[in-house]
Amino acid sequence: MEGHTLGLLLFATFVLLPFSAAAPEHGIDIYSMHVDCKVTSRFAHNIVTSRVVNRANGSREATFEVELPKTAFITNFTMTIDGVNYPGTIKKKEEAQEQYNRAISRGESAGLVKATGRLLEKFEVSVNVAAQSKVTFELIYEELLKRKLGNYQLLIKVKPKQLVKHFQIDVHIFEPQGIRTLDTSSNFLTNELSEALTKTVSETKAHILFKPTIDQQRKKDGLEETLLDGDLMINYDVKRGTSAGDVQIINGYFVHYFAPSQMPALPKNVVFVIDTSGSMYGKKIVQTREALLKILEDLSPEDHFNLITFHAAVSRYQNVMLKANKSNIEEAKAFVKSIQEYGATDINSALLSAVQILKESEETRVLPERSVSMIIMLTDGQPTSGETNIERIQANVKTGINKKYALYCLGFGFDVDYKFLEKMALENGGLARRIYEDSDSALQLQGFYQEVANPILMEIQLQYPEDSISHLTENSFRQLFEGSEIVVAGKIDKNDVNLFKAEIKAQTHASDLVYKVEENITEKEDVLKQNQYVFGNFIERLWAYLTIQQLLEKIILARGDVKKNVEEEALQLSLKYSFVTSLTSMVVTKPEDQEKAMVANKPTEDSIDPIYPDRIMHARKGGSRMIGGSGSSQVDSGYARAPHQPIDPFHQSVMFASIPGAGRRQKGDRPISGSNFPSWGTLHRPVPLPTQISTKNVPLPTQRSTKNVDYPDFIVQLPTQSDLICLNVIGDLDDSVILVADPNTGIFVDGRTEKLGQKSYFVSFEIEYKDLNVSVTASKDGLTIQSHQGKIIMDWNNRSSLKLDSMEISFVKRSFVIKVDGKVTINLSYVRSGKHLLRLHLRDVHQFSNLVTGLFGRFYVNTSFVSSLGEKPTATEKLLSVDGQEMKATKTTKKNFKTNADPADTISCWTVDVQQS
Repeated sequence: MEGHTLGLLLFATFVLLPFSAAAPEHGIDIYSMHVDCKVTSRFAHNIVTSRVVNRANGSREATFEVELPKTAFITNFTMTIDGVNYPGTIKKKEEAQEQYNRAISRGESAGLVKATGRLLEKFEVSVNVAAQSKVTFELIYEELLKRKLGNYQLLIKVKPKQLVKHFQIDVHIFEPQGIRTLDTSSNFLTNELSEALTKTVSETKAHILFKPTIDQQRKKDGLEETLLDGDLMINYDVKRGTSAGDVQIINGYFVHYFAPSQMPALPKNVVFVIDTSGSMYGKKIVQTREALLKILEDLSPEDHFNLITFHAAVSRYQNVMLKANKSNIEEAKAFVKSIQEYGATDINSALLSAVQILKESEETRVLPERSVSMIIMLTDGQPTSGETNIERIQANVKTGINKKYALYCLGFGFDVDYKFLEKMALENGGLARRIYEDSDSALQLQGFYQEVANPILMEIQLQYPEDSISHLTENSFRQLFEGSEIVVAGKIDKNDVNLFKAEIKAQTHASDLVYKVEENITEKEDVLKQNQYVFGNFIERLWAYLTIQQLLEKIILARGDVKKNVEEEALQLSLKYSFVTSLTSMVVTKPEDQEKAMVANKPTEDSIDPIYPDRIMHARKGGSRMIGGSGSSQVDSGYARAPHQPIDPFHQSVMFASIPGAGRRQKGDRPISGSNFPSWGTLHRPVPLPTQISTKNVPLPTQRSTKNVDYPDFIVQLPTQSDLICLNVIGDLDDSVILVADPNTGIFVDGRTEKLGQKSYFVSFEIEYKDLNVSVTASKDGLTIQSHQGKIIMDWNNRSSLKLDSMEISFVKRSFVIKVDGKVTINLSYVRSGKHLLRLHLRDVHQFSNLVTGLFGRFYVNTSFVSSLGEKPTATEKLLSVDGQEMKATKTTKKNFKTNADPADTISCWTVDVQQS
C-alpha cells in the first residue's frame, strides 16, 4: 500500500500546512482545502475541512494531519467516507484506555495520534481510501486568544506542497468593542498571489479571505510546483473606550475583558537568578549572556535589580537591590560578560538568597513602597547540590516568598524537571515557561521578559454581586502587565435582573483605583444576537474553556481529596462541552475493515520527552514511555520490540537512556533484585536502549593531539604496591565482558566492546551499584544515570556535579569521578582520537573485598611480583603472580588516562597481556 500524508498545520492561533501529499498521479488528490475561522470577542472557533479523492485503481492511504496551538482544545472530528460518517467521540481517559486495550487484544494495530513541539501539538489520523472513492476530514477546535504585547495574533503557515483546486482560508473577526488595528503580512505572496488576498475592515468586523486559483498557485507555467510556501500573519487589537473594560452577555453568561490603556508603569524590582552550572556550557551560557545584556538595557531608571548566579555555590552580584541607572547598568553588563559555567545545581539556596535580598531591601526602604517585586530564575537542570528534594525546595521557597513576590521559572532545554518548576512558579504568583534550546534562545528569553517588563496595576480585584452572579472564573490577580488583558467569565443566575454590575479595585504607582461597571443586559445580548458571526452559545463555551484551564492549574497545586475534587470538576466540564483536555481522550472510529480505536490525547509541557522533544511521554510512577514522532505517524515505544507489535500508550513503561549501538549481553546477565523501579520487572544489563543520548551535538572537550597514542586498556594500582600495572587485552572479546564483580560491596562493571581491525576496543561501560539500585552507563556521549529518582544524562561537556543519595558524580579534568562512601572510586575518561578510547580507572581499591572477580577485578586479589624471571632477570621484565597464575610483565611507557592527567602525559608501568577465558 502506498502512503500519502495530507497535512494541515495550525499555529499560534493557527498555522496551516495543508497536505503534504505526493503528486496526484500517485492516486491521492486533494481537491478541496478550507479553513473557516470565526473569532467572536477573542474566542476562536475553527473548522478545518479537507476533501480528497483516490483516483488510482487500487486503495491508497491518506493521512490527515493538523498541528494546532497548545492552548486550544479539540471539540470534534469527523471522517465522511462515501457518504458514511465516522465520528470521533470524547471520553474519560480511562474509558478510552479500555476501548484502546480491546483493540490491542484483538490484534489490531492502533496508535496514539498526538505529539508536541515548541508551540504546537499534532492531531493525525490515517485511513484507507478505496479506488475512485472520496473522503472528507473535518476537525473543529476552539481557543480563547490571549493578548500579548498589545496584540492578538493569527499566524497561518501555508504549505500545501501541491496545487489544490479549491483552496481557501476564510477568517471572520467580530469585536463589539471595535477593531482598533488590523494588519496582515506574508513572506510568500507574489504580486499575482497578492490579488488572491482580500481584507475588509469595518467598525466592529473584519474579513480576511485568501482564495488563490490553480494558476495563481503555480510557480511556473506548465509546472505542478506551488508558490504556497510561507507564513500569513494577522495581528489585531480592539478599541478600549472605558477604563472599566468591556462586558459581553448572551444566554445567561457573561465575559468581562479588562485592559486599561495609557496607564503609567509601576516601578519593578527584579532579581535575575541564573544557573551557571557546568551543563550551561557552550551555546546556553552564550545566549543567556546575550539576553541578559539586552534585558539590562531595557530596565527603566525607576526600576531596581540584582543578579544571582548559582551552581553548587551561590554568588550575589551585590548584596542589595540596585537602582537601574546608567552607571549601575554598565557595571552589571560587565559582570554578565564575565559569567562562567561550572559545578552542580543548588536551586534551593539560589532562590532563598533572592528572597533574602528583596526582604532586606524592603526593610531598609531601598525599594519604592508601590512597586512590583519579582524573581526570574533560569535553569537548565535539576537540583543536584544542597537541598535536592523538590518538595522541600518548593515548601522553602513558598514560605520565604510568603505571597510578597512573583516567581517566574524559565526551564532551558529538556533536562529540566518542568513539573517541579511549574508548580513552584504557580504557588508563588508566577508562571513557568520552557526556553527551547535553539538558535533563537536569546530572543525567547528577551520575549518573555518583555511580557512582564511593564506592570501597570497590582492587587487587582474584579467583584460582582454574589446574589446574582455565580460560577466565576478567577477574579483576583496579583498584577497586570501592559499589553496583556484580564478575562473573567461567569453565570448570571437571576432572569429578572436587567442590570449587570461590577466593581474593579486596583493599585497604581500613585493611588488606589476603583472602577464601576453598569450594563443593560438586554442591550448587550441584542448586540451579539443580531450578528451573523456569533456561533451559538459562545460565551458559555468561553466560560467553560477558561474554567477548565484554571482548574487544570489548580490540579498541579492541589493534594489529596482536594485534588480529586478539582480533577472531577474539570473532567465533567470537559465531557459536557466536548473538550479534549489532559483528563479526556478522543476515540476516532474507523470503518470495520480498517484499524480501530485511534486515540487522541492532550499532551502537556511536562510530558515532552527530553531525548526526543517532538514526542510525548505519558508519565506514571515508575517511568515513562515515548509516543509519536515528528513527521511520522508511527508510534515508537523507545525500546526493542517485534516488528508491527502494537503499542499501548496507556501502559506506563520506563523510558530507557540511550547508547549508540547498545545491545543485549550475550552471557552472564545478572538481574537486579529488590529494585525500587516499579514496572521494570526484572532488569538485565545492559538494557535495550534508543539510538540517541542527547538532544544536542556538543563538541568533546578540547585536548592536545593524541595521534598515534598507545593507551593501556586498564591501569591497576595495587593497594600494597607502588608500581603501576597496565593491562593490555589481547585476543577476541565477547560483545559484553564482566570486568569487575564484587558481590560483597555490590559493585559490578561490564564493558561492551567493538572490534576495529585486529583489536577489540571498549565503547561503553555499565556500572551497577546493586545495594543502591543505581546503574551508570558510560559511552563516548557521556553518562546516563538511572535511579529511583529517574534518568539523568551528563555529556562530556557537562562539567557539573551530581549528588544522588550517597553517590556523588563530578567532572574533573576530562573525567567523571564517581564516589560512594565505603566503595572504590571510579574514574571514567573519554579520549578523543581516531579510535574509541573510553577508559576506566579505579581508586581506593582497598575497599574491594577478597571476593572480587572479573577480567580486571581479579588483579586486586592475591597479586604480587615474582623476584626473578628465568635465569637472566632484567630491570624491564618480571613475573606477576595473579591468584597463583604467573604472567609476564614488561616495563614500558604508556599514555596516561587517569583523573587529572593530561592526555599527552605518559606513565611508566608493568604491562601485562590478558585475555578473556
